[in-house]
Amino acid sequence: MSSHREAPSISKDPCADNTDTYAFVTPNKTITIITSYLPAEAPAGGPNFYEFADDVTYQINIDNDGDGKANVTYQFRFETTITNPNTFLYNTGPITALNSDTWVRRQKYTVTRITRRGAKVLASGLTCPPCNIGPRSTPNYQAALADKAVYKLDSGERVFAGQRADSFFVDLGSVFDLGTLRPFQSLHLIPTANAPGVDALAQSNVHTIAIEIPISRLTSRGRVPTDPMDEKATVGIWGAAYRQRGNVRDRNGRPTWSGPWDQVSRLGNPLFNEVIVPMSRKDEWNAKGPDREREFAKYVNQPELAKLLPVLYPGVFPNLKALTKDRADLAAILLTGIPAGLIPGFQNFTGSTQADMLRLNMAIPPTANPNRLGLLGGDLAGFPNGRRLGDDAVTIELRAVAGVTYPLVDPTFTPDAAASQIEDGTFKMPVRNFLNRFPYIGTPYSGYDVPKAGAA
Repeated sequence: MSSHREAPSISKDPCADNTDTYAFVTPNKTITIITSYLPAEAPAGGPNFYEFADDVTYQINIDNDGDGKANVTYQFRFETTITNPNTFLYNTGPITALNSDTWVRRQKYTVTRITRRGAKVLASGLTCPPCNIGPRSTPNYQAALADKAVYKLDSGERVFAGQRADSFFVDLGSVFDLGTLRPFQSLHLIPTANAPGVDALAQSNVHTIAIEIPISRLTSRGRVPTDPMDEKATVGIWGAAYRQRGNVRDRNGRPTWSGPWDQVSRLGNPLFNEVIVPMSRKDEWNAKGPDREREFAKYVNQPELAKLLPVLYPGVFPNLKALTKDRADLAAILLTGIPAGLIPGFQNFTGSTQADMLRLNMAIPPTANPNRLGLLGGDLAGFPNGRRLGDDAVTIELRAVAGVTYPLVDPTFTPDAAASQIEDGTFKMPVRNFLNRFPYIGTPYSGYDVPKAGAA
């Protein structure tokens, strides 16, 4: 998955596990950033339905000067209350509004903006919507509950925090079965007939923090860039979660946390820790900031997956097999941004500091008809220029690793014909149930209505 179970320690702490980060330009000179947590929520997971953790600090970090350190941070802290201590139920009747007396376990949160000048609380007491239980417990879920949990702050931002449908799509059952891609599997070392991909996350939910931010609040000059070639037009973005170092439980099982806050999860580009970083260093990577990426750069320059593809697909990738040089193309895409001069009219270069950040050139407007392959499909507004909900990140990154992007840095290299044909096979239109308005990520599946396993 993008970052759903990417490291041993964080896979045991789902409330702090950042599954995906998205960033894209939105109307009225804003960008929207989405970070999701709690991977692979089963919609019917009651009576203790999913929620953010009160003892985790969630942050969206923005670097606007290219040093891999946050210049602007939006911090989210949650507080859970139980309104009826005498029931085991999540709700004792229909929840028809965010203040319904029948809603037993609810969460509110505080949003704080942090810059190098200090911290300022932007809002507190904001309500998360309940989980989507079913037509009796949460009737008219999107309009009556989720839409009412979108808040426009006095400072200009718009925020939402709550359950959503997982926006990531991938054939997990296939790809982790010795790197099989169903649309491509007749060419595998252990071949079977080609077949459509099976989206393993098609009925899963996550918990999402989404924020719409005026672009002028993010740039180092406080202005909205209009020239895509402006070196100040690009920002680096990543999500992260933090826990306090000490945890003690009393004899009744109640935990008390204390001590300094440590980073336990982070995510910029999709699949970075999942596919690039070796198992022995994944927990270490999660604990360090993007400014320490030089310690992991060798795994980008010589990715293990690029060596596995010619083994798993014999005779299919001879040119990739012969490519032994450091992958300067992947280093640019993932660690520094793409400099000017490689793609006409485009750059999202943030400087020489190597850092895994989702880089977004904010001077490039949204595309009327997005191409799922982003930059590979000629769409300058798509991944790896930021990341939209419908960008086919798995297919894009597999093709890049297979050598499709290497001619950007070495025009003498010819990618194998199969490299541009690689498909995860799970992209379908319409993609999920995305909204055409903030927070864009789709209505969560309800426990009552969830489709049968395997259905799209």
